[in-house]
Amino acid sequence: MDLYLMKFMAKYTDFNKEALQEIMGHMVVETYEKGTILLRQGDISSKCYLVLNGCVRQYSYGVEGKEITNDFFTEEQSVTLFKSYKLRLPSDYSLSCVEKTTLLIGDADTEEKMYVEYPALQNITRSMLELNLGETQDASARFMSKTPEERYRSLVEQRPGLINRVPQHQLASYLGITPESLSRIKKRLSQDSSG
Repeated sequence: MDLYLMKFMAKYTDFNKEALQEIMGHMVVETYEKGTILLRQGDISSKCYLVLNGCVRQYSYGVEGKEITNDFFTEEQSVTLFKSYKLRLPSDYSLSCVEKTTLLIGDADTEEKMYVEYPALQNITRSMLELNLGETQDASARFMSKTPEERYRSLVEQRPGLINRVPQHQLASYLGITPESLSRIKKRLSQDSSG
């Protein structure tokens, strides 16, 4: 587990090796089995996560109790439900592990102490969050303006590994279509590429 964290920290920081080791000593890294629920909709989030290895799904239940997949987070992506985590409000979403997942886990108290002790860490965190927010905004705008088939094609182009990592019904929900529609789109694209 330390190998994942060391690689990640080395990629995003200019701390010397001793400082990296010290920072890592304060961090919690856990591996969760597939299906583990990290947060339930309605609970208050007390933790934030960084995916070192694996996949986390964000989802919610609509008014009729229908499960809706809102996002997937994979390697080097932050999983923080800010409204719940920072404002201490009930979460609008649930989080669960789609596969065996290794996470760097943070909490507000430890986070603040680390920022005081290592001021450069706050800049790194901010830079990562700004990048993540920009990517999320771009993806959301593109998603809203596309047809279901275009959404699927974009997903294949931008996150090809996700297609085989998550169950098809969750992928369909994320794309805003039924599993049957997803099957038809995949079949049509497969025929187009082979014909």
